[in-house]
Amino acid sequence: MSVWAIALAFILSILLTPFLKRVAPRIGALDRPDPRKVHDKVMPRLGGVAIFAGFLAAYLAAGMYRPPFQGLLWGAGLILVVGLVDDIRGLSPRWKLAGQLAAALVVTFSGARVEFLTNPFDGFLVLGKLAVPVTVLWLVGVTNALNLVDGLDGLAAGTALIASATMAVVAWLEGETTVAFLALALAAAILGFLPYNFHPASIFMGDSGSMFLGLTLASLAVLGLTKSATVISLFIPVLILGIPILDTFFAIVRRFLNRRPIFQPDKGHLHHCLMAYGLTQKQAVLAIYVVNLCLGASAVLLTRLTTDQGMIILILLSVAVVWASNRLGVTGYRLKPGKREHKAFHS
Repeated sequence: MSVWAIALAFILSILLTPFLKRVAPRIGALDRPDPRKVHDKVMPRLGGVAIFAGFLAAYLAAGMYRPPFQGLLWGAGLILVVGLVDDIRGLSPRWKLAGQLAAALVVTFSGARVEFLTNPFDGFLVLGKLAVPVTVLWLVGVTNALNLVDGLDGLAAGTALIASATMAVVAWLEGETTVAFLALALAAAILGFLPYNFHPASIFMGDSGSMFLGLTLASLAVLGLTKSATVISLFIPVLILGIPILDTFFAIVRRFLNRRPIFQPDKGHLHHCLMAYGLTQKQAVLAIYVVNLCLGASAVLLTRLTTDQGMIILILLSVAVVWASNRLGVTGYRLKPGKREHKAFHS
């Protein structure tokens, strides 16, 4: 049943996407060019509905009606609706954030909570009453991170595909078979959409798709990857979702250093920086895929290592990330041989 359900997610997504491409212009779900975007023509953006439909079909076919997973589905459905309204009519950042918070609360109060945080130096910290705000912060943060990384053809979809596949592997190794199945179903639904979204894209997923993927991946991480009390367990979901999380973090740092509003868009994201170095759109996306795969492989490796070995890997990865980010100018500073030069990015 599970294999057929995963196949159903892929088939429904790949068949539904061309239909939604035709529907999008009729209902006004269009992404129009502007100076901060890479694409130069009006694009339909209903692809997220195809991904959601594939995931929903797999969920229903497998008959997973237990409360935490029901809550995940209700929260995912709510964030999809919020994204659809934004894709069709437009929402202010305030209303969009309100919708994200509402969806995160639905997931959280269904039983998906971060109950404790591991302490690298001494055991772990039980969150108690802080479990709800910490979980909501994680869910909303990752939701926005996937939304922000959706800047090039196939980038958010490919990133989410690699993340969900990695999550499935880690969840399976940890004995969380239900989470592994749902992650694979999500990966299959994304895979059905990706051929239409990879450069040159014929349809975008829209905010409905990127926010749905962000919330679902963040929820699956809480349900399946944060149950272990080992020190390394805290870092595994962060590694799996490394590119969106780091790109969002560095965007905040960059805008702070350049004294710009944190929520003001710019062209200093990782994909912008790679293209500024001369990479084509397709090359930039493939390069980020490679980084995603390396981070995903590192996350799987951490589950097989001792704590001391895992901490060494994490320290090496942290040094490499900071060096590469500065080298590319993602933080707002670019390192050059022999000197450090401030580099401001303007939209």
